[in-house]
Amino acid sequence: MCLAVPMQVVEIEGETMVAEIDGVRREASLMMLNEEVKVGDYVLIHAGFAISRLDEEEALETLDLMRECLALGEERG
Repeated sequence: MCLAVPMQVVEIEGETMVAEIDGVRREASLMMLNEEVKVGDYVLIHAGFAISRLDEEEALETLDLMRECLALGEERG
């Protein structure tokens, strides 16, 4: 199963960025985005690429849902 994860941009250098969520940092390419991204923005990361910019509310809501799903999976373990 493939999954795109919302992450917050913490660094940008050229066409490469570093994003972080829950203390996990990942480097990703910005080459697939048609819109400007700046530090502090939320983006969807998939397979090493930022594929979409999200507004903060949408990103945080998605992350909350993902955390709930993970917690349920751990309970059923």
